[in-house]
Amino acid sequence: MLPAEGGGGGGADLRRGVMALSTFKKRIDDLLTAFEASAGGSSNVGRCSLPQTAFGSGAFPEGTMLHREYERVHERITALSKSLALQLEAMQIAVHGVDVNFDNLEEEQRRRFHEIRTTINEQYEKALETQPERRNRADRTDAGY
Repeated sequence: MLPAEGGGGGGADLRRGVMALSTFKKRIDDLLTAFEASAGGSSNVGRCSLPQTAFGSGAFPEGTMLHREYERVHERITALSKSLALQLEAMQIAVHGVDVNFDNLEEEQRRRFHEIRTTINEQYEKALETQPERRNRADRTDAGY
């Protein structure tokens, strides 16, 4: 038989849920702060670059090709770092929204959440468009995974 308030220890379960959510939110906040301060943070990754002469100069076309590839990889790593920071920020807002109910979220936070979501979706679509189509089956497996 259920207690009169309609749940089996509902108040205690709710308190545990709120405490778990608060703990999770703090972990997300700490993770975002630590990430931005780390070498992998978008501002730090963006500052790291090498001049073309670092790979050789003059009649060394391989050095030029290597620098071009370095720049391409560096640009991708920077973009991934920025995307991760945006996703962590969106998670931070979402966890806060669950905590206070999304209806009570400040308008600026709602706007920022949707701005991040739109940005990430656009980046994803762009990445899909620029990714070359594979003509082999290297990305498929019949191993049952």
